[in-house]
Amino acid sequence: MQKELKIHDKVFELYLSDKEIASQISRLSQKVKNDYDSDNLVFLIVLNGAFMFASDFLKNYESACSISFVKISSYQGMASSGKVKFESEISVDLTQKDVIILEDIVDTGLSIAALSEKLIEYHPKSINVCSLLFKPNSFQGNHKPKYIGFSIPDKFVVGYGMDYLQKGRNLKDLYQLKE
Repeated sequence: MQKELKIHDKVFELYLSDKEIASQISRLSQKVKNDYDSDNLVFLIVLNGAFMFASDFLKNYESACSISFVKISSYQGMASSGKVKFESEISVDLTQKDVIILEDIVDTGLSIAALSEKLIEYHPKSINVCSLLFKPNSFQGNHKPKYIGFSIPDKFVVGYGMDYLQKGRNLKDLYQLKE
């Protein structure tokens, strides 16, 4: 594990280790299992950022479930564009299913709000959000995650699926922008 690293023109410092992340993911998956232990559950994974979180979460979730993916984007560089772009469609029947959106990070909440509105068209029984990271000081939405791994300050992070200009997703630890 590196204490600091440079990606493009920015320096990032270690924020959360893979061990800390793994511990929280285990706790989150157990909480969801306790709340929803049924085969009526669909995990909807938001690509690209949530792929590592979702993979580890689902390895810890030891119950029957369905899994699907949706690709949306709202970031340009280090900032949210304020516009959510749907790059793929929902490919699974959500009618009367409990849907848990697995998200890497919720900051402004605009992406989750747009996705939740879109999901209503599919007539799910319920929609909730499980996010590895949550930035409460940036949040402007009305769909706060029900399950949160870490509440973090309003600083840009990279690693563990999250990128800076398409680099850093592969890092097993989480790094934040060094000031």
